[in-house]
Amino acid sequence: MTPQFVLRELQLVADSADSLKRNRGRRGLDILQRLQKVATLQIQIVEDDFPAVREVDLKLIELAKVYEGKIITNDFNLNKVAQLQGVQVLNINELANSLKPIVLPGETMRVFILKEGKEYNQGVAYLDDGTMVVVDNARKMIGKTIDVSVTSVLQTTAGKMIFGKWDERAAYSRSSAAQPVALPVVTAVAPPSVPPVVSTVVPGTTVEPKPGPA
Repeated sequence: MTPQFVLRELQLVADSADSLKRNRGRRGLDILQRLQKVATLQIQIVEDDFPAVREVDLKLIELAKVYEGKIITNDFNLNKVAQLQGVQVLNINELANSLKPIVLPGETMRVFILKEGKEYNQGVAYLDDGTMVVVDNARKMIGKTIDVSVTSVLQTTAGKMIFGKWDERAAYSRSSAAQPVALPVVTAVAPPSVPPVVSTVVPGTTVEPKPGPA
C-alpha cells in the first residue's frame, strides 16, 4: 500500500525548482506507475493520515504500526528510526547492492558529469542505478561524458559511492591519436605541349619548314 501523503510529497519534489530534486520526484512517480501496471502486484493507495505528526517518515512508521506492515525504503535514516520503534524494514539499498556489478580500482568507466562536487575541482556523476560517482579533476567537464579511472569504492548500508579520476592529458592524447592523419597529395603535372611544326607554301617558292620554339 502507498499512503496519499507520500504521493503528495512526491508531487512537491517533482515540482521543485531544483533540477536534481525534480528529476528524482518524477522518477518516483514513474516507478509507482510502472508498479501499478505489474499484473502480479496489487498497489493500494490509502487515505490514512496522522495530522498530529508532521514528518512524512514518522507518518510512515505510524501507518506501518496500524496495519502491522513492513516499510520498503532506501532511506537510511528512516530505516534506523523504524527499526528502533519495532517496525520491520526492507532495505532496497541492500538488495540493490547485492545485485550491482563489482567495480574494482583501476577499472575505467564512462560517466556523464552532472554537477560539481564539494571539494575543489571535483565533478559528480550518477550511474543508472543511482550510484554516485565523484570524479577528481572533472569540474571543467560538467555537461560532458568522459572516461574515468576508478580509484576507490566506498560501501555503506546507505549505498555505494565510487571515486575516480579524470586524466586530462591521457584523454587529449587519445583524442589526438584517434584523429585521421592527413596524407600529402601529389598532383601530376602534364609536360608542356610542343607546338606543331608550321609550314607555309607560296606558289613558285619552296620554303623549308621551321619548327616552333622548344
